[in-house]
Amino acid sequence: MTSLDPHSEQILSTLEASGRLTNIELARRVGLSPSACLRRVQELERTGVIEGYRAIINRAALSPRITVFVTVGLAQQLYKDARAFERAMDTAPQVLECHNIAGNVEYLLRVEVGDLAEYKHFHAHTLGELPQVQSITSHFCLDTSKDVRNRLA
Repeated sequence: MTSLDPHSEQILSTLEASGRLTNIELARRVGLSPSACLRRVQELERTGVIEGYRAIINRAALSPRITVFVTVGLAQQLYKDARAFERAMDTAPQVLECHNIAGNVEYLLRVEVGDLAEYKHFHAHTLGELPQVQSITSHFCLDTSKDVRNRLA
């Protein structure tokens, strides 16, 4: 685990909110010289604290999207079954997130589809055909009041 000083914490916080900042602007916001700021950012990247940079796509602007949170229980808690399920979710384009969780079920998925027919097909032909799956519970998202992944830069 990496221990961070206040400047590095401020760099991370600022980059999370505005990942497209130039190094000069980032340095100004965190109160460092541009060269000192760049060295810190490079060190945070080198140590894996900063894993990368990405564009946040508003899929709803491309076409209407339905978000479904799906809990999945496996028939058995065997390592081979969990890995097989995860491999299947890796290849399913509707699955944006797959989390192994503790509790009554083994997985929580964030699924995005264009309409109910697409979700029904995913439910029946992707999840429903996996021999490892014992239970599926779907929770349809009505609105999202907070999503830190989608902060505007």
